[in-house]
Amino acid sequence: MKGLIPEEARLIETHEYVLVFDEEDRARVGISHYAAEALGDVVYVELPEIGQTLAKGDSLGSIESVKAASDLYMPVSGEVVAVNSQLEDEPNLVNDDCYGDGWMLEIKLDRAEEIQALMTPEQYMKFLEESQA
Repeated sequence: MKGLIPEEARLIETHEYVLVFDEEDRARVGISHYAAEALGDVVYVELPEIGQTLAKGDSLGSIESVKAASDLYMPVSGEVVAVNSQLEDEPNLVNDDCYGDGWMLEIKLDRAEEIQALMTPEQYMKFLEESQA
């Protein structure tokens, strides 16, 4: 499934995605396949503490690869309820399955309506095409 964006994902211009589940109360956050491929082999992921509340646009951590280091940003506001601790030992999961096992954190949404302002997979792909033109 690498590279195939789940239909229910919503994305932002800095290439983070949010996948809502649990009847729109909880969501997973990660980076898109495009970002994972652009970074190259991911070697480290720094994530926030469980219980931390972050607003849309806040830094949620950072990611380092063999090519570069980048900050990560919250696509929506919410409280961190889980982090993917598997990434500590296997950061390459971000490259291998960014929308599945390579998820980064789970949040309890503060403002579910923020989801509506994010890009659909189709809009994100168009954004990528236009930004590379």
